[in-house]
Amino acid sequence: MKIESSLIVNGKRVDGRKPEEIREVRMKVGLIENANGSAMVSFGKTTALAAVYGPREIYPKHLQDPEKGILRVRYMMLPFSVDERKSPGMDRRSIELSKIIRTALEPAIFLEEFPRVGIDIFVDILQADGSTRVTSINASSLALASAGVPMKDLVCACSIGKVDNVLVLDINGIEDNNCQADLSFAMMPGKDKITLIQMDGLMSKEELMKAIELGRKTCLKIYEMQKDALRRKYEEVAKE
Repeated sequence: MKIESSLIVNGKRVDGRKPEEIREVRMKVGLIENANGSAMVSFGKTTALAAVYGPREIYPKHLQDPEKGILRVRYMMLPFSVDERKSPGMDRRSIELSKIIRTALEPAIFLEEFPRVGIDIFVDILQADGSTRVTSINASSLALASAGVPMKDLVCACSIGKVDNVLVLDINGIEDNNCQADLSFAMMPGKDKITLIQMDGLMSKEELMKAIELGRKTCLKIYEMQKDALRRKYEEVAKE
């Protein structure tokens, strides 16, 4: 939806947030019993469900890599996730975002420890209201950890947009459709290593550096939320 009027009025965004305020974040681990690991993450209305299967042998065998394991990601928005029903199945955007999510996650996984096998991540967007790719990265990272996949660190992600010449965190759907620029940012906070920077639109050098710093600070907060979600899951298992 394109909007002609200003999206920031008296310092408040269309949903009432301040520029550097994220939406309510919800995280839950271990929802799909037949998956090796699973997680659901929500940023406001945007909700992603990720399921991990593997490490497991890859078929057909000619797809195997004798030197390392292969990470495969399938991202898909479900037909009911948006206001106008989306056609089911993979499309060009789904293929692109699957690759982006894989790119953000690969540096965190010890793939060299799993030659000839694969790790599959299936991400379904249950509801979309902006920032679906970063929400998917957070859910996938939690699902990998809950599956016991050896990782160097969790991967945390957030979005930064430029709206009415103001940098804003965690852009929603209206902002996504009307922003001057949007940046997807992912990192391993414990290693202080950036794994993804992807931007559409234009920012000045100064704006870009500020956006990256905002991304770092926000990912540190998300990191604590991820660890807390994993901790809660293990506490539940211990009680059982």
